[in-house]
Amino acid sequence: MATYKEIFGKHIKFLSTDPTTEEEGQIWYNSTSETFKTVGVSAAWSSGSPMITARAELGGAGTQDAALAIGGYTTTTVATTEEYNGSGWASAEDMPAVKHTPATGGTQTAAFATGGYPSGAGNTITYEYDGTNWTTGGALGTARRNFRGAGTLTAGLAIGGMYDPPDTPLTTTEEYASSTWTAGGALGTAVSNSGTAGTLTAGLNATGYNKPTNTPVTEEYDGSSWATGGSVNTARSSVGSSGLQTAALLFGGSTGSANSATETYDGATWTTSAATLATARWSLGSAQTAPGSTGLAFGGDTPPYTGATEEFNQSATVITAGTWAAGTVYPTNSSSLAGAGTKTAGLGIGGYPPGSPPTGKSYEYDGTTWSGEATLSPNTGTSGGADAFGTQTAAVALMYGPPGGPPYEYKATCEYDGLSWANATDMPSDRYAMGACGILTAGAVFGGADSPSSYTDTTIEYDGTNWTAGGTMGTARTSNAGSGTQTAALTGGGLSTPPATTTGDTEEYDGTSWAGGGAMPAGRRGYKQSGTQTASLSIGGRTSPSPTVYSDVCLTYNGTAWATSPSLATARSLFAAGSQAAVGDAWGAAGYYPGSAPNRTTTMEVFSEETSAANYKTITTS
Repeated sequence: MATYKEIFGKHIKFLSTDPTTEEEGQIWYNSTSETFKTVGVSAAWSSGSPMITARAELGGAGTQDAALAIGGYTTTTVATTEEYNGSGWASAEDMPAVKHTPATGGTQTAAFATGGYPSGAGNTITYEYDGTNWTTGGALGTARRNFRGAGTLTAGLAIGGMYDPPDTPLTTTEEYASSTWTAGGALGTAVSNSGTAGTLTAGLNATGYNKPTNTPVTEEYDGSSWATGGSVNTARSSVGSSGLQTAALLFGGSTGSANSATETYDGATWTTSAATLATARWSLGSAQTAPGSTGLAFGGDTPPYTGATEEFNQSATVITAGTWAAGTVYPTNSSSLAGAGTKTAGLGIGGYPPGSPPTGKSYEYDGTTWSGEATLSPNTGTSGGADAFGTQTAAVALMYGPPGGPPYEYKATCEYDGLSWANATDMPSDRYAMGACGILTAGAVFGGADSPSSYTDTTIEYDGTNWTAGGTMGTARTSNAGSGTQTAALTGGGLSTPPATTTGDTEEYDGTSWAGGGAMPAGRRGYKQSGTQTASLSIGGRTSPSPTVYSDVCLTYNGTAWATSPSLATARSLFAAGSQAAVGDAWGAAGYYPGSAPNRTTTMEVFSEETSAANYKTITTS
């Protein structure tokens, strides 16, 4: 009998702990657990960050780490384009005109979108994307909608579809090269809303609508004609798809209701995967040029329309998506409170419980329990609102009372040493609801208001003893937030230009002057930030002054642009968080939320970034 060494060319390793990296199929003996182990391949969908704009009937292009979401339908047809970087979505240039149910293909930096609504018959207009701008390309030979594309910008396919009247699926195929569409081989089965994959010379078209029912038929294209391939297991329409002719994915779609099933294709046979979408949906977008071992599903109709994003991976690595998880409830259901520190060493400061005076208290969090109640400095009276920076054992709180008072104190500063609060040097002038960041001996405060109708663009810096003037922001604002350090700070959003215009402007500070950064996808106020200038997380807030709309949306900033991040479980505003906490140590507690009166919450959430680990399997006998 051949040995393992003779078959695989490797010995079985004898280890006390599992290795940090290992090849697929390698076997080792773990002497601690007294088991044989190996690395296995598994398939799974994991949650990605949601889209900025929830929508259905959109197009997609690119790969799992570099995707495009193109057009679609919300309550109307849109021209919206978003880019996905493997972590979150960011706004890109809109198409020159609106489209939904177009045929799309290509990569994130070289894509096409053709046909589709708003015309009932579809249209012939093609747009081309170069990673920055959309321009007009060649016209389709046949106006149509509800169809799919494949291939690249310079070697693309537009497959099937329908038009009005008579709303009947088509067999039409067209090929795209040098900005010109030409007729290709006709499908054997007329179809719309199908799943597509592959290239111009090795294309794939599977399932879809064949009036009056969905068809299970798969067809393969060789650059001139279509031939029948293996039938899908679940006939459906408006599906997501990606991959190659010999390694494709099919997911979601409609069988009369939203479907979550995933099928894989090897060039001959479709196999139903154990991995299913967490959010069943149809009319979704997909990264069509992703290889068959990966996939990306985004948007669609559940109903209602969704912005949910999911990533498919078939590998020896298990990916755990970034997420917000419940922490321990906060001691009081307060709003307008401040915070400092991390998710395992946090500090909640002040706040207003409903129908009660401000708490005048702070509480410490050790990752499990809130404790260590401390009374705020007497100089702040009964103040409950606050902004803060620093750590759990070395924090600075900038206290203020309710507008109109009493007390009407906007510049009181106090410091916390981990045991008690003490009065410190007041800020040079009144201000409240501003951005703040840094540590006790090197902090910065920027923006804010000294009255409901007067916002400031000034910055002041704190050295642990005194306040000094810093640089001037480009936009005067209040209800903004801050992250980073005194010499590398970040702020964005807030209210600007009284009376109360919500802004998405972002600015970066180098310790001397402010410069513009990438704008937020939408304005927000009353949110919090955690992290650094080049790796920051924006959390929750409100998206409009009136009517009040609380947000669960989170965004990450990479030093250039904002992208979506996993959403909060509870939308909230004016809550406690720590500005200097790294993104992976971010947290949020209490605050306003969209519940019934008095709409304050005690809930806490803590953030964990995406992780990956080898898919270790224990070998057993039966």
